[in-house]
Amino acid sequence: MIHPVILSGGSGSRLWPLSREHHPKQLLALLGERTLLQDTALRLNGMADVASPIVVCNAQYRFLIAEQMRTIDKMPCTILLEPAGRNTAPALTMAALRVARDDPDGLLLAMPADHAMRDPASFRAAVQRAAVYAAHGRLVTFGIVPTHAETGYGYIRSGGNGEVVEFVEKPDQTRAAAFCASGDYLWNSGLFLVHVRLWLEELGRLRPDILAACEDAMAHAHSDGDFVRIGASFAETPSESIDYAVMEHTDRATVVPLDAGWSDIGAWPALWELGDRDGDGNVIRGEVFTVNARDNLLMAEHRLVGAVGVSDIVVIETKDAVLVADRRQAQDVKQLVAKLKGLGRSECATSSRVWRPWGCYETMDIGPRFQVKRIMVKPKAALSMQMHYHRAEHWIVVAGTARVTRGDEEFVLSENQSTYIPLGTRHRLENPGLVPLEMIEVQSGAYLGEDDITRFEDLYNRSGHE
Repeated sequence: MIHPVILSGGSGSRLWPLSREHHPKQLLALLGERTLLQDTALRLNGMADVASPIVVCNAQYRFLIAEQMRTIDKMPCTILLEPAGRNTAPALTMAALRVARDDPDGLLLAMPADHAMRDPASFRAAVQRAAVYAAHGRLVTFGIVPTHAETGYGYIRSGGNGEVVEFVEKPDQTRAAAFCASGDYLWNSGLFLVHVRLWLEELGRLRPDILAACEDAMAHAHSDGDFVRIGASFAETPSESIDYAVMEHTDRATVVPLDAGWSDIGAWPALWELGDRDGDGNVIRGEVFTVNARDNLLMAEHRLVGAVGVSDIVVIETKDAVLVADRRQAQDVKQLVAKLKGLGRSECATSSRVWRPWGCYETMDIGPRFQVKRIMVKPKAALSMQMHYHRAEHWIVVAGTARVTRGDEEFVLSENQSTYIPLGTRHRLENPGLVPLEMIEVQSGAYLGEDDITRFEDLYNRSGHE
């Protein structure tokens, strides 16, 4: 049995401002209707002997991930919540320990959640080839057949019969060109297929400290609704990649070539490469108009964007931030995000729309002592029973039906009706209907931060101001 293990721990800062710390790229629909996570989870559809996915992720993404998996009919699945990110080797090990209880002879297919694959059928064929090696005691990595001399990827030198001769760090342009010309080198994809028991044996031989820490964390794991919370000791696990921990040191590594239109979507140029271009070479999304503009990536979310006489640039417009970059220097967006983070700017972490397990809210306006939000509550969902010490709230229903608890009262509001929640009053908002509830919330008070929430009862077992 193949157990897909989806590694969903990255932040995708090079794809700012669409990708944010609290809503990273794998949870975005960058290439179509589905998100990268959803595409990854569906990539093995049609293959026999494939188990439900295991998703390893940061706890802050758990509700979004569960909802996205539910939307594509992949729930129930196992969602392992890391108390802290410790890189891919511990993440894969936690999945291995989980699977080993019921299927110690199973195979783990480690797939980053933020990769694209334009030819899933070729990927499935490569997985089937790799499964033969894995079943016979090999730890398999997938090497991407290079299309050009790329300096942003590591390389794998392949010998006869798929033997891994060496892993090579990201080369300069001259070495990358030589690698491609030789025909002996493949890009290191970060995709792996390993036998559960063999992975644990090799990790125990090469990095017993990681294995011991993971075993302790799994021993203290517990269920929480749709999720499995890994023990808090996991935060002390050494942070290491699958490559560095095992693959570069084992004598059991095999590489299987993969030519399936793969991309790790590491930066904006990858979206330009993968996108559908117009007659001038522009990849356009949203309300964008061009005159004498060529080979640009232009994306508009909220406003009209015009581009005149420009080429080879990236323009990404969102409600609260706009990025303009030379397409050839778009890797440096990560440096910009680091600068914003150093300045304490919230735009590097959150966007104007914030997702919650019950729906989402979006800040429309904010000023001294007031804030206006647009709130959407999913059908049959409910916010926590809560109270605010520093603000009062006015609620106006725009669409749908709201059930409101205010102190000892309970009543229903429909479209164009409103109510007032005084400061210090216990309250709850619910959507009893079958369509989304949309409403406007006007907050007023001395302090309007999200941490001014005292919860008394919550369907989602949240803590703090999640």
